[in-house]
Amino acid sequence: MKKKWWKILCVALLSYALLGGLLFEVPRLGILNETIRNLHFHVPMWFGMIILLTTSVVYSIKYLSSNDLAKDRMAVEFANAGVLLGILGILTGAFWANYTWGEPWSGDPKQNSAAICLLIYFAYLILRNSLEDQQQRARISSIYNIFAFAAMIPLLFILPRMTDSSLHPGNGGNPGFNAYDMDSRLRLVFYPAVIGWTLLGIWLVSQRVRMRKIQTALED
Repeated sequence: MKKKWWKILCVALLSYALLGGLLFEVPRLGILNETIRNLHFHVPMWFGMIILLTTSVVYSIKYLSSNDLAKDRMAVEFANAGVLLGILGILTGAFWANYTWGEPWSGDPKQNSAAICLLIYFAYLILRNSLEDQQQRARISSIYNIFAFAAMIPLLFILPRMTDSSLHPGNGGNPGFNAYDMDSRLRLVFYPAVIGWTLLGIWLVSQRVRMRKIQTALED
């Protein structure tokens, strides 16, 4: 990923998503109305988070099979970027909920599960900072990362669907957007936004890894 083309693509896609999300015509749905535009920000951020955290756990597994600290550095930086997008997703989701549900945090099962998921990853980052020995830190945090990812799947995709109290689309018996009006106007911006936010996360990872390499070189 040393070429510049994907960074230019990232800027172009996010610029397009920002302008398209705010200015393009959107379907008029009951309750949602103009707030449907947040679909181009809130949901792609969470898609990007899931992709980044999946990449993080893959690098943790690679570290455990190789003891290569470079793999561990990639794992933690992908986790950092994923957590950042998760926080942004929580904030944009709360903003959306305030307009559609009447309050930013209603204790919705999907909201609660997302918050628990982020807390689990916060603990992962705190755990890393509590250990001094590099190999020990990498080994223990890699194992924790695998369990954190394993917990994320049921928290985000299974448990919210097992309750009828969720107001979130696609959960608790409520239809997802695809089921009733995720039309071509929304898809035209939605999919580029997913790619754009994911590339932004990868960009942040590349910069953080470069900074860590420079710091390590200076310390040596």
